[in-house]
Formats: sequence, structure tokens, C-alpha cells
Amino acid sequence: MHNLILNWRILTEVVILWFVIYQIMLFFEGRSALQVLRGITILVFAFFIFQKFDFLVLNWLLKKLFGISVIALLIIFHPEIRQGLAQLGKRKFFKNNLNEEETGLAIKQIAEACENLAKNKLGGLIAIKKNDSLASYIQSGEIVDSRISANLIQAIFTPNNPLHDGGLIIQDERIAAASCILPLTTNQELSRVFGTRHRAALGLSEETDAIVIVVSEERCDISIIYRKRFYKDLSKLELESKIKHLIEIENEE
Repeated sequence: MHNLILNWRILTEVVILWFVIYQIMLFFEGRSALQVLRGITILVFAFFIFQKFDFLVLNWLLKKLFGISVIALLIIFHPEIRQGLAQLGKRKFFKNNLNEEETGLAIKQIAEACENLAKNKLGGLIAIKKNDSLASYIQSGEIVDSRISANLIQAIFTPNNPLHDGGLIIQDERIAAASCILPLTTNQELSRVFGTRHRAALGLSEETDAIVIVVSEERCDISIIYRKRFYKDLSKLELESKIKHLIEIENEE
């Protein structure tokens, strides 16, 4: 009986440990500190193995290493720790269903802005967050934190506006930031016809599940890039329909 209780305790601890590690990995996904975190995770498991098999010298070395690395971790992860603590207080552990009317209105505003940009031969790059974090890209730009408005989106991408370069990021049905630096794709097979905005959109779609909209100022057309797939020459109605469809995929997942 005692052994059975002990085994259940060990199993419970392992499950909790894996859950915590998984949540930490999700939080740091897309951040520069992720590789460091993975290395630390490997060291932690190595520490447990060394203790299990009584490797005295290796166990002693890792204990000393962990003692020194506490300060290093605080320095390396300072931005992430600060942001994580700030988000923890406002995090919703149970995701509410999206208000379809509000979501539909937001999509219409985005589509209207893209249509007007294309008509006026202005370029635009808009990323809509789904599941994967875009926090590091948001931090690279200027925080806006505003409701979604077609007029505001058009104003941001108007030439000579300080924020018109880079990408605009939307999350939680709000404009989170503008003038964000997005990663350029390394795909050498991409046609030379596509400019920097398309390459940045494809690059972001390679690293995240964001819905990325590109308005081309040269061809005056609208495209969506999602999970490295192109949906080209979209009309306003087609753009609305495609965004809704991709959001529904998110809800089903």
C-alpha cells in the first residue's frame, strides 16, 4: 500500500513538472530566450539523472552551476519575467467565446481599410494573432492599444507617417502595435515579384500561425498568407470571408 501511494506521488509530480515545462515553453515560444530555456531544461533533467545514479562529482558540479546561474537567469530573462508577471494578473484561464458581432465588425474594418489602401496605391502589412505569441514582435514596434478602426489603419500606413513602415499587429480584437519588425523569409524560391512586405509576411507565417494580410502598392491587390500558403487577389468580401474562415479554424482547434 505504501509503495502504491509513493508511485502515485511520483507520477503526479512528473505530470505536474511536464505541465509546467510545457506552459513555460508556450510562453517563451517565438522569443530569443527560448533556446536558453531549452538548454536549462536539459540541465535540470541531467541533474535528476545524476542524483538517481549517485554520480557524485557530476552532481556536485551541477549544484555549483545552478547556484551561479540564478543571477544569470534573472538577467537573461528579465524582459520575459517582467512581461509574464504583468500578464499573469490579467490572464483568463478559461477562454470566453468570441462575440461574433464584435468580431464581424472588426473584420469589416480591417477589410475596408485594406480595400481603401489598395485603391489609393498604398501598401500595408497586418498580422492578426491566433494561438502563437507575437509578443516579441509587438515589443519591436510602437504600442498602440486601440480599437480596430479602418481610418486608423489607413492613417498608420499613409506615407510620411512615422509608423507606416513595418507591420501592424492585431490581437484580442485590438490594434496592439504598429511599425513592428517582422522576420523576413529565407525561402530562396519566392518570386522576385514579391517585395519586402510579402517576404516579411511569409517569414512570420513560417514562425507563427498568425493571419497575415499584405496590400501591395505596386499591384494594388490584397493577399493573405497563412501557414506559408498564399491567397492572392482577394476582394473586400473575399478578404472578410477568408479571415472569418481562418478564425473559425482557430476556434475548432
